Amino acid sequence: MTKANMSEGNIRQKNKAIIFSAAKKEFVTYGFKGASIKRIAERAGIARANIHYYFKDKTDLYQQLLSNIIEVWNTDYDTLSADQAPKEAISTYIRAKVMHSKNDPDSSRIFASELIHGAPILHDYLNTDFKTWLQSQVAIIESWVEKGQMDKVNPHHLLFLIWSSTQHYADFNAQVVAALDKEAMSDDDFEEVVASLTQIIIKGCGIK
Repeated sequence: MTKANMSEGNIRQKNKAIIFSAAKKEFVTYGFKGASIKRIAERAGIARANIHYYFKDKTDLYQQLLSNIIEVWNTDYDTLSADQAPKEAISTYIRAKVMHSKNDPDSSRIFASELIHGAPILHDYLNTDFKTWLQSQVAIIESWVEKGQMDKVNPHHLLFLIWSSTQHYADFNAQVVAALDKEAMSDDDFEEVVASLTQIIIKGCGIK
């Protein structure tokens, strides 16, 4: 690859990241139907034509944004490993998921909205790649159970519990801060979430 091609690729990657960041705010605020390419361009501080250079239309942008969110999750937050002890692996996974809710709540909210609306864009993914990935995680938990390293729990429901409890702090943050009588959650608040969920889940799974 030539330096020119590398430079062009870096520019493309940087511009798409800027557009994705602006699109997250737009889709969270207005939903898919109410979102506007014009406002996304304004949020990104770029010409509308530049968005159409990378994306055919709003649907294409939304689809690529969802794919980007999933790719990041699979890369940065897929931490379960059969080589680890379950306490270490599950604790690390809970922390990663909570910190994702803290650092990138919009991604979680967009993903949740897509599922709440019946997953029209993610339907094929949920029935193909997602199932393959999920089965790999289920197999890891089953291996821990078979080795006597944790109680016999349903792996699917354990994962659903971790996902729902950690993403709650992104998807339902308005409710959380109201309940806690705060304007916003602090770093210490999120550390307390990690500690509480870890204790509850680890103990609930009978992990020593």
